[in-house]
Amino acid sequence: SLHELPLLRVGVSLLVKYEECQDCLDWIVGVHGIIIKFSSGNNGMRGMEQQQYYSATFLPEVAKEQCWNQKETILSLIRKAGYRGNITNDLLSQIQCTRYQSSKCRIAYHEYIAESHCGKDPLSTNVELIAAVVAEEVGRKQRRVNHVKPCVNL
Repeated sequence: SLHELPLLRVGVSLLVKYEECQDCLDWIVGVHGIIIKFSSGNNGMRGMEQQQYYSATFLPEVAKEQCWNQKETILSLIRKAGYRGNITNDLLSQIQCTRYQSSKCRIAYHEYIAESHCGKDPLSTNVELIAAVVAEEVGRKQRRVNHVKPCVNL
């Protein structure tokens, strides 16, 4: 609701420095995020289980926040990908793993107001002003994406 907007904090992670790992443990907890990809089954041979493909990712902070080591992180990520079978050494050895790092930016509502609205909170006035601010932000984003001038009716 609008009353909760001043409590809002937004964070954006820019993912950078992608590198293929030697194996699924070739990364550092708290430094790297990882993407895993693997398959199970036997390529749809007649009368047999069909090949299934899986993938999932964790941002760099996830393993550290959960106090997981590398192995615990990989096991959790395999389950996050939707795999419900036995996790064997053979499965672990076939995982393709990519590591990456992130640059995170966070901003609180009051910081946004100070930087974007000269300290004047649009919520302290009326709904029409709030709609105008939202329309302005949406229009600005559309112009950047589409390079066109939007028409906004309030």
